[in-house]
Amino acid sequence: MDLNASIFVAGGTTPIGRALLERLRAEGYRRLVGVPPDEPDLTDAGRVAAFFSWARPQYVFLAAGKSGGIGANQNRPADLMLDNLLVAAHVIAEASRSGVAKLLYLASSCSYPRLAPQPMRPEALLTGPLEPTNDAYAVAKLAGWKLCQAYRRQCGAPFITAIPANSFGPFDDFSPENGHVIPALMRRMHEAKMRNEEAVVVWGTGRPVREFLYVRDLADACLFAMRRYDGDEPLNLGSGSEISIKETARLIAAVVGYRGRIVFDTSRPDGMPRKALDAEPLSALGWKPSTDFRAALEETYAWFRTHEVTEDPHHVRAAV
Repeated sequence: MDLNASIFVAGGTTPIGRALLERLRAEGYRRLVGVPPDEPDLTDAGRVAAFFSWARPQYVFLAAGKSGGIGANQNRPADLMLDNLLVAAHVIAEASRSGVAKLLYLASSCSYPRLAPQPMRPEALLTGPLEPTNDAYAVAKLAGWKLCQAYRRQCGAPFITAIPANSFGPFDDFSPENGHVIPALMRRMHEAKMRNEEAVVVWGTGRPVREFLYVRDLADACLFAMRRYDGDEPLNLGSGSEISIKETARLIAAVVGYRGRIVFDTSRPDGMPRKALDAEPLSALGWKPSTDFRAALEETYAWFRTHEVTEDPHHVRAAV
């Protein structure tokens, strides 16, 4: 991408969107269009069409769409699915009509079948049932990928799809009810520490294995893929490292400084038993993450303490 290219990061208020904008500015890109608060409502077809008409972006990173942890997916599946369907349909269609030079669509590792062979490869997509705790959201992400493929085949559109590992970092949703595992646990353990609580309850058995990717590394991987990848099948953006939920919880407790007990509520769902991506194609292209997992947790917790909490224990929310 030329440094003078016009670039639109759809989803500029999401954690990955913010990290992408930060990374693009650091690389010297200055023609960033639709930067919040100027990003249109991506669920409104008319506003998206008007935006593409006047902004004329040459490159589009589609990182928009509501998401959440198991709680959010169980309580608001229709909201998450509809938002992601509308965003993908509107942005991808307008990108094709306006003739963008390239679009990168970020799907989700939730799109893989629940019992997909591990580590997960793109050929496993659509070969089995999805994880039921987030199947509505996953179907919407699959639809975005297939829409990109359809425009490639019908119109020769230069659209690619990337599937990231579970990302975390600054600007994440740290609410215990709706956040993903790392930010939700980080808040709960911080609040338990502030209240001197003896235990923090974690959903599930703690046995599921996950692959996490720091959001700033993910932004770097997205930029790398935009420059280096042109394939029809999705490209996994993974860290190459796996860790159990139990070990993740213990590491978060160490970073936060929480010394109480961690209790696993086995009556609650685990989600997929293992979710790791085969990132060998990305590695073969020459990319790897640069941030150590513990260092990324420490940076995230430092951001959380600066932006999300008060140190007065009488004003923190009760731990869930």
